[in-house]
Amino acid sequence: MAAVRRTLRVTGFVQGVGFRPFVYRLATRHLLGGWVLNDTRGVTICLEGLRTAADAFHTDLYAELPGLARIDSCEVVAEEPLRDGSSAFAIRQSRPDGGRGGLVTPDSLVCADCVAELTDPGDRRHRYPLINCTNCGPRYSIIKGLPYDRPLTTMADFVMCPACQQEYDSPADRRFHAQPNACWSCGPRVRLLSADGTDKGGDDPVGAAARMLRDGQILAVKALGGYQLMADPYLPAAVRELRSRKERSTKPLALLATDSATVARHAHLDADETRLLESPARPIVLLRARPDGGLSPDVAPGSPTLGFMLPTTPLQHLLLADTAGVLIATSGNAPDEPMARTEEEALGTLQGLADAFLFHDRPIHTRVDDSIARVVHRAEGPETVLLRRARGFVPDPLPAPFELPPVLAVGAELKNTACLGAGTSLHVGQHIGDLKSPGNQRFFADTISHLRGIFDVTPRYVAHDLHPDFHSTRYARSCADMEPVAVQHHHAHMASCMADNGLDRPVLGVIFDGTGYGTDGTIWGGEFLVGDYRGFERAGHLARFRLPGGDKAVREPARVAIALLTQYFGQDAASLPIPLVQHRDPFEVGVLMKMTERGLHAPLTSSMGRLFDGYSALLGVCEEVGYEGQAAIELEQLIAWDHSPATPWPLRLDDEDGRLVVDHRPWLESLLTGLTERRGTAELSRAFHESIVHAVVEVCLRLSRTHGLPDVVLSGGVFLNQHLLVRTEQELTAAGLRVHTHRRIPPNDGGISVGQAMVAAAQAVAKDATN
Repeated sequence: MAAVRRTLRVTGFVQGVGFRPFVYRLATRHLLGGWVLNDTRGVTICLEGLRTAADAFHTDLYAELPGLARIDSCEVVAEEPLRDGSSAFAIRQSRPDGGRGGLVTPDSLVCADCVAELTDPGDRRHRYPLINCTNCGPRYSIIKGLPYDRPLTTMADFVMCPACQQEYDSPADRRFHAQPNACWSCGPRVRLLSADGTDKGGDDPVGAAARMLRDGQILAVKALGGYQLMADPYLPAAVRELRSRKERSTKPLALLATDSATVARHAHLDADETRLLESPARPIVLLRARPDGGLSPDVAPGSPTLGFMLPTTPLQHLLLADTAGVLIATSGNAPDEPMARTEEEALGTLQGLADAFLFHDRPIHTRVDDSIARVVHRAEGPETVLLRRARGFVPDPLPAPFELPPVLAVGAELKNTACLGAGTSLHVGQHIGDLKSPGNQRFFADTISHLRGIFDVTPRYVAHDLHPDFHSTRYARSCADMEPVAVQHHHAHMASCMADNGLDRPVLGVIFDGTGYGTDGTIWGGEFLVGDYRGFERAGHLARFRLPGGDKAVREPARVAIALLTQYFGQDAASLPIPLVQHRDPFEVGVLMKMTERGLHAPLTSSMGRLFDGYSALLGVCEEVGYEGQAAIELEQLIAWDHSPATPWPLRLDDEDGRLVVDHRPWLESLLTGLTERRGTAELSRAFHESIVHAVVEVCLRLSRTHGLPDVVLSGGVFLNQHLLVRTEQELTAAGLRVHTHRRIPPNDGGISVGQAMVAAAQAVAKDATN
């Protein structure tokens, strides 16, 4: 039979997932000689042997992939067989060259085999809280560079004991070339310290930590990508204390549960939500709460939604087993700061928040918060939507619809992410948060540096928001080695949804969010755009109204409500027979009315997010917010999970310099009529939502006829509103338009960096083509 020699260059998730050991065993089974190694591009395999064996190897390479592995490409080069070719197969030392293209695997949940060893009293790793193997454990959070080998991870200083080294060297072992391999003898250790540094753990720090949680104390616990604050959700006093310390009065707290069965006792859970909970990414999943679940009402005060996740680390498994099976696990950070990553940061920033600290000494190189997702139940079937893209998803690249020049996009000011684009890949970094604090600004710079380093990309362009005062804008303008490209906020939203759906053609963009800096210097947020990556036209928008107090109106939706009343009813607004006005200090109402009428510190906006805030206050749902989006969220929750249609209020469209403007005065008049007739808040909320859906459909149909465009993309944080998203998609589809929504990229500002990268790249390509 004919002998062959082939070199395979493989890219994808092929480092840190047991791929080389898998290749070794596969080649040995097929009696093939050769070698396999990691390089900075991926994995290179050299095979030599019978043609039939090499063909079978190639088939099995795809059919039998390890659970965490993924092959994106496999280039095969045929070569002349060596006359003295050996029949042995070897794993060679990694090669720090080979060009760009290597992928870093996201952090992975602890696998079932490791959990079995963790709970087996006869196993040498029984209750070892950092157990892992080739198939699981930390990856992105511990990797300093490529190729993925122990010396380039935070495990470099831990020398394996003889037993661990034997596992690492044995091709038949599950820990063959498992880079974070460790045990009680040679690996990182766990300690429990009180706030003053006193050891509280003794010989069993995890057991002692669990006792403290059962006693109602609050702990800072090191997870995969940073610290979490944990407390017992069944103890009202502990939950209230955590809220008080973290200055988080109403925002729901994330929950960690042993398994899906435990979650199902506290929240409604269907098959699709169960699959999402149990998926390898292990995101926080937003679910409909059961009122009789037994948790303290302070976990999610006034909210019918709970956010649950399943354990990813062995330490979490142990804590859950030693407690009641459910724990609060919220990000371990001081207000407006990033989650603590090091022991020093935890002891510094979490002092006063935690009663004790459960540390371990495996360093975290890159902090990564928990991802958040939900299942949206559309008419044509359920679909997962990411609200926050971080642990479990980052740094998995997203495909670009065309070849990109190297570009860095620095995102928005809130819910910031950064994105590095090159070739056909978009490398989106993890959720950073709001760039108001020095801590988050350092996190932002570190993330960009890390992304550039591990993906070996030197950007030619840096894309940023139009807003001149954003930290991300100032950062972009300080990058002397890159050409800055300013991208309008809502254009970036539209482009991010286009990229999420692989579109590269003109579309209609319905972009609804809180605020974004417009090309005219005003605050946009209820926009109808026409365009593509290369440019856009503002074809329509929500009628503008004022925000008395500027940013203060964002925190106090009642200000927006009074401004709306003043805009349409003038001085008569003060005597309207509605609780918002009648139960408020007349002097305060008068001041806000004057600010609105005179435009004094009351900027104009077309923001749909702020309109939601105003209507929430008018209905008495939320007049002052404790967290971003609370007023709109609570307005939606009056009708959540029931997507039945309703009769909309009257629609009036005006023409303003060739743009369609949605006049919301008829809606306000209808709402006031409903309030005086004492209609229920849920009924009025549904009518408000349906009126927006009606307006979107009418505007899109007119624009579609004018521009000949059948595709509509829905983006912006307002489309996190599940009812609005589902009903808008239903009605647009019924009207004959093609609707595209977000799935892998968050619709809120967490997706802005992707859109910025696409716009900057498209404009650069177009400019190069004309030169």
